[in-house]
Order: sequence, then structure tokens, then C-alpha cells
Amino acid sequence: MLSSQPMNLNTIQQIRELLANPKKIAVVPHRNPDGDAYGSALALYHYLKKNGHEVHVVSPNEAPEYLKWLPGADQIVIFENDTARATALLEDAEVVFTLDFNALHRVGKNMQEVLERITPFYILIDHHPEPEEFADIIFHDDKVSSTCQMIYRFFDRIGVLHQINRSMATCLYTGIMTDTGSFRFSSTTGETHRIAAELLDKGIDHSRIHDRIYENTYKRIQLLGRALSNLKLIRKYRTAYITLSNDELRKFDYKKGDTEGFVNYALSLKDVVLAAIFIEDEQQGIIKISFRSKGRFSVNELARKHFNGGGHINAAGGRTELSLKETVEYFKKILPEYEEKIIKNA
Repeated sequence: MLSSQPMNLNTIQQIRELLANPKKIAVVPHRNPDGDAYGSALALYHYLKKNGHEVHVVSPNEAPEYLKWLPGADQIVIFENDTARATALLEDAEVVFTLDFNALHRVGKNMQEVLERITPFYILIDHHPEPEEFADIIFHDDKVSSTCQMIYRFFDRIGVLHQINRSMATCLYTGIMTDTGSFRFSSTTGETHRIAAELLDKGIDHSRIHDRIYENTYKRIQLLGRALSNLKLIRKYRTAYITLSNDELRKFDYKKGDTEGFVNYALSLKDVVLAAIFIEDEQQGIIKISFRSKGRFSVNELARKHFNGGGHINAAGGRTELSLKETVEYFKKILPEYEEKIIKNA
């Protein structure tokens, strides 16, 4: 395996040679794709297609509706919906790009089994900590705001920034905007803003992108109201959390993606360092969890150790197979273990 952060000259040349002639290529984002996953996958898709490759984005499952307007999203093959075709495309691929995830289990068990069985040339591009070493080339930096920013760097390293068109720029900007919380998270740097400026110069409609990502439905606003009414504050541990049950989701006609960003309301409370949202998922039989934090308190560590998950220092996810009540009780039970670290970041 070749580690490529920073990408050295040998790695750059290897990638150029690999992509010099048309290849059968699959681009794979993580399960439950967000703006960064779809944005990076589709930006790369447009570049590869433009350069004569036979390329398909194979997503483990559906994205939320608010991402389906992205250029090329209608061409994505959904593994969960069309397993036979998706499997055939993966088996046929000479090169597989894995984007915005650091471990194969992030695509779900069935798709993971396919990816572990096939033997293409793997290229991983990601910004999550501690990537597993399953790829032939790893282009990784966990200090970067988003995988879309990593894709921009990737295009820069291989010398193809001039090929970025409006569609590619729209996809990249969407991923950067969503993963930085509209450029307010601490991962936003001068480089992030410089890249955003370059993408704006490609003629993207950044106001329309924002509207499409963040526009609300009446039911979603009602669901947010219920979530906020369920908000609990644990002052001693500077922690706030939200719960949403299956009954509550059904009552407000929940659609995938409707709870995106809800946890940030808990984090916005004065003096809160740690925030969580616990959402009952009847279909999967799990409790889905999103964590957020301020300062250097690592929710990645918390999610990895206790909730079968992981992510970044200030944003991570997890899951349990306990009931909603049991999950919340377990969460409260472990807070004393983190009291000192939370207080240090208050």
C-alpha cells in the first residue's frame, strides 16, 4: 500500500498512468450518504466520465431527497435497490474509489462482503481519522474540512484543476458547505475559503445550492419542534441531548434526512460542550446516534468506545441495539467517565 498524504511524486505519476487510458471505474460513498459523500463522488464521476472512463457511482443506499438534485445524482446505482446490477458493476471495475469513509463496514454488511471479495485497484480519499489499510493508495488528511476539499486537492495534485466545470464545482461546493456547517465549523480554514472562491468563479449558483440543501417542509419544522421539546440539559456534565421515537417520526411524516442538523441546536446552548441526538430506527432495529462537541473534546473517541461508531473530533455517529430508553440511560451512565475532559473544554 502507498500512503499519499502528502501525495508524493511517485504516487502522482502512478495515478496519472492508471487513468491515462479508459478504465472501468466504480466510485463508492458511504452508507446513508450526506452532502460530502455525494458531492465528492459526483464531482469525481464527472471528471472521470469527461476523460473517457466507463464510470458508475455505486451508493450503498438512498440519499435524502435534498441531495437528489445534484448533477448526475439520477445516474447513481443504489446497491440496496438493485443489488445484482451494483454487484456486477463492482465486480467488473478495474479501479474502485472509496470516498468519505475510512473502513469498509461503513458501506453496510452486504456491500462490504462484495468489496472484500473483489480485487480492483483501490484508491481511498477521505478526511476521517485512522483509515483502515484496505486501499492500494490512500489520500487522507483528517485536518481537512471535507472529502470534497480532498477531491479538490486530488485534482490539484494530478494537474487537472482546469477541467473543473460548473457541474463538478456545484458538487464540490455542496460537500464543502455541508461538512463545514456553512463554513462555521472549526475545520474551516483559509484553504477552504480559497477553494470555495475558485468554485464560485466557475459560475455556480451558491445561493440556490444553499436553498436546496436547507429548505424546509412544514412537517420537518413540526418535527424539529417536537425534537426541541424533547431536549434535555445535564448541567453538571455540560451535556444536552435530544430523543426522537418511532411514533414521533411517524406522526410528523419523517423522510430520510429530516433530522439533519437537529443535534446542533443542542450544541448551541450556552456552556454545553457535548450534544447528542438519539433516533429510533424501526426498520434497522437500532438507535441511531449523532454526537457533536466543542473544543478538543473528542466525540470520535466516545462513539468508538461505547457506540459502535466514530467520526471526527467534533462530529461523530454511533448506534446501539438497545431500546431508546436503555440507550439514553447508558449514555448518562458513562458521562462521569468523561467529566474531566468535558470540563476542560467548557
